Amino acid sequence: MPFVRRNADGKIDAVFQTAENGAEEEIAIDHPELRAFLVEVEAHQVEDEWLKADLSLARVIEDLIGVLIDKGVISFTDLPHHAQEKLIQRKGLRQELSYVAKLFGHGEEDGYL
Repeated sequence: MPFVRRNADGKIDAVFQTAENGAEEEIAIDHPELRAFLVEVEAHQVEDEWLKADLSLARVIEDLIGVLIDKGVISFTDLPHHAQEKLIQRKGLRQELSYVAKLFGHGEEDGYL
C-alpha cells in the first residue's frame, strides 16, 4: 500500500511507495482520496503537455511569419497592430534569452530558445 503526505488542510499532496518525507500514513490503493489526488495529478500533467505544445507551436508560427516577411509574401505592416506588438516583444525576449544562453553555453541548438 502507498504512503501519503498531507498538507495543512489535510489533503493529500504527495504519494510514496515507502514511509518517507513526512509520508507516514498508509492508505489503500483504491481509497477515494488517493484516486482523486491521482486524477488531479494526471490532469496537471496533461495541462503541462498542452502548454509545452502551445509554446512550441507559437515558436513555429513566429518563425513562419518571419519567413513570409523575408520572402515578401506579406509585409510586417499587414499584420494587426496587436500582432506586431507581440512579435516585437517576443523578438526582444528571444534576443535577451539568446544573450543569456550564450553566456552559459546554451543556445537554440540545445533546445533552450
